[in-house]
Amino acid sequence: MDMMTHWHLTGWEFAALAFAALLVGFAKTAVSGANTVSLAIFAALLPARASTGVLLPVLIAGDVLAVLTYRRHAHWPTLWRLFPAVGAGVVAGTLFLMWAGDGAVRISIGVILLVMAAVTVWRRRTAEAPERPERDTATRAGRLKARSYGVLGGFTTMVANAGGPVMSMYLLSAGFRKLGFLGTSAFFFLIVNVSKLPFSVGLGLIDGYSLLLDAALVLFVVPGALLGKWAVHRINQQLFERLVIAATVLGGLQLLLR
Repeated sequence: MDMMTHWHLTGWEFAALAFAALLVGFAKTAVSGANTVSLAIFAALLPARASTGVLLPVLIAGDVLAVLTYRRHAHWPTLWRLFPAVGAGVVAGTLFLMWAGDGAVRISIGVILLVMAAVTVWRRRTAEAPERPERDTATRAGRLKARSYGVLGGFTTMVANAGGPVMSMYLLSAGFRKLGFLGTSAFFFLIVNVSKLPFSVGLGLIDGYSLLLDAALVLFVVPGALLGKWAVHRINQQLFERLVIAATVLGGLQLLLR
C-alpha cells in the first residue's frame, strides 16, 4: 500500500493513528483539550513537522461535526474579539516554524500549556463567583485577556495544532458553561483551522501523501464524535472542567518530557 510505505507505517502504527483520529472526534464533541493526546500520537509515529500537516484535515473534519452538533450554543461576541489576535498569532507561528527546530517547538508549547492551566486553576479558586461570558469579555480587562489568549491560541495552533488547550483555558476562565464552551470552540476552530490551510500548504506540511493518509483516518473521526455527543450529557460541569484542565496539563507534560 503506497500510503503505508511512504510513511513507513506498520499495521499497529496505523491502528494507533486511527485511535488518535477517533479521539479527535470525541474531543471535539465532549472534552476539548483532549486533542493533545492525539497530537502526541501523531508526532510520535510521523515526522514531527509532517505530523502537523497530516493532523490538520483530521481536526477540520472533527470541527465540522462539532459545529453541526453545537451550532446553536456559540457566543459570537467572544469569537469576534478573539479572531484579530488569533490572526496575529497564526502569522507569528508561521514565522516561528520557518526557523525553529522540533525541540524549540515542543518546549515552547509545553510551557505555555502548563502556565495557562496554572493561571486558570488559580483564577477560578480565587474568584468570588462564576463569571458570565458577556460580562467577562465586555470589560477592558476581558478584552486584554481575549487578545492575550488569542495570540497564544493562534501561535500554538499554527505551530503544533495545540491551540485547543489554550482556548479551553480561556473559555473556562471566562465562565463558559459546558454547551456554550463547546459551541463557541467548535466555530472558533473550524474557522481558524480552515484559515491555516494555505500556510500549511505553503510550508510543505500538506501534500498528496498526507491527504491520502487523511482520507483513511477521517473515517474514524465520525464514531468518535458520536461517542462524545453521547458522553457529554452524562458529564456534570465540575467534572467537565476538571477533565479539560487535566487534558491540558497532560498535553503540556507530554511535550516537555518527549
